[in-house]
Amino acid sequence: MKRKKDKTNNDDEKKIIEILNQLRPYLNSEGGDLEYIKYEEDYVYIKLYGACATCGFRDFTIQDNIYEALKEEIPNLKGVINLEL
Repeated sequence: MKRKKDKTNNDDEKKIIEILNQLRPYLNSEGGDLEYIKYEEDYVYIKLYGACATCGFRDFTIQDNIYEALKEEIPNLKGVINLEL
C-alpha cells in the first residue's frame, strides 16, 4: 500500500513540475520567475523571484493562476504556498 502512495505522489510531482514549467514563460514575461520546492501533504511549495516576489498581485497569481492550473490535474491539492525570500 505504501508503495502505491509513493508512486502516486511521484506522478503528481511530475505533473506539478510540468505545469509550473508551462506557466514559467508568463511569469518571465513580467520579469519574474518561480522555483518548485516540494509537494508535501497535498500542498505545493514554491518560491517566487524577481518582479513576482514583490508584486502586489502575487497572491492573485498564486491563487487564481498557479493553484487553479495545478488543481485541474491534481484534484486533492489543498493549496500553493509561497516561501518568502
